[in-house]
Amino acid sequence: MGLRVSFDLEDEDLNHFRLIMREARKAAARSTPEDIIEGAAGLLRQVDAAAVPQFVRERLENLELMIRMIGDAEWRLPNQEAVRVLNALAYFTEPEDLIPDHIPGLGFLDDAIMIELVVRELRHEIDAYSDFCEYRSRKTPSAGSTKSTEATREEWLGARRKELLSRMRRRRKRNEKTGGNRPPRLL
Repeated sequence: MGLRVSFDLEDEDLNHFRLIMREARKAAARSTPEDIIEGAAGLLRQVDAAAVPQFVRERLENLELMIRMIGDAEWRLPNQEAVRVLNALAYFTEPEDLIPDHIPGLGFLDDAIMIELVVRELRHEIDAYSDFCEYRSRKTPSAGSTKSTEATREEWLGARRKELLSRMRRRRKRNEKTGGNRPPRLL
C-alpha cells in the first residue's frame, strides 16, 4: 500500500530554494555549458539506476526535455534563452543536495521540487520547444528526400522556430509586466 504525502511551500521555503539556486549558479559559473548539461544528464542516469517514486520520475522528464532543448541543432535556442536554461540546470550539477540522493523514497525529493519550480519559470520556453518538436514530427519529410527538400525543411523549421521564439518572448514579457500567474523567481 502506497502513501500519499502533500505539502505547500510558502514564500519563506521558496526563498530558501532561491538561495540554493543562486549558490548553484555561482558554482556553475566556472563550468562550461557542456559540463552543466553533463551534470544534469548524470542525475538522470543516477535516477535510472535507482528506485525512485513516480512523482520524481515524472518531473525528471522535464529535466530531460530541458537538456534536449539546449542541444537541439534545429531548435537553435538563442543565447539569452540558452543561458536561462543553463542557469536552471546548474542546480543539478551540484554533488551535494539538500536531501542526499541515497535516502530511499526521499533522496530525490529536493531535485523534484527544484525541477518543478524551474519548469514553472521556464514554462514559455518549454511550451515553445514542445510545440516545435510536435510540429517537426508532423512535418517529417518523406523517405528519398533530396538536398533541395532539406533546404525546404530548414526554411519551414526556421519560420516555425522564429514564430515560436517570438511567442515565447511575448508571453514572458506579458507575465513580467502584469505579474499575473507569476512563477516563483529562481533564475
